[in-house]
Amino acid sequence: KEISGYEHATTNQRMEVTAAIRGLEALKRPCSVKLHSDSAYLINAFRQNWLAKWQRNGWLNSRKEPVENQDLWKRLLELTKIHRVHWVKVQGHSDDELNNRCDYLAKQAIAENSLPAK
Repeated sequence: KEISGYEHATTNQRMEVTAAIRGLEALKRPCSVKLHSDSAYLINAFRQNWLAKWQRNGWLNSRKEPVENQDLWKRLLELTKIHRVHWVKVQGHSDDELNNRCDYLAKQAIAENSLPAK
């Protein structure tokens, strides 16, 4: 099943985290999944324990500033309590078939939602 989406006035980082959320939300029951992403922001938050550090620090980053996208990170953490997620880093722009498909779907969603009103 393919899922894509669009949000007006967002960032690539928000959309990378949102994509992971939407994928996990689409699962009908608790699962063990491999989640592939070319987003170092997303993958490192789990692999390098950024999320645990942010939580310990009251959702402040290493510069003592509020962590961006807290709403999304908190939702994603809820989902990782339901599903066992293995985070897989994919090299961006490396001709990975599924990553290319994701890029295509993202660009298509932007194009479809950026059309001038009739």
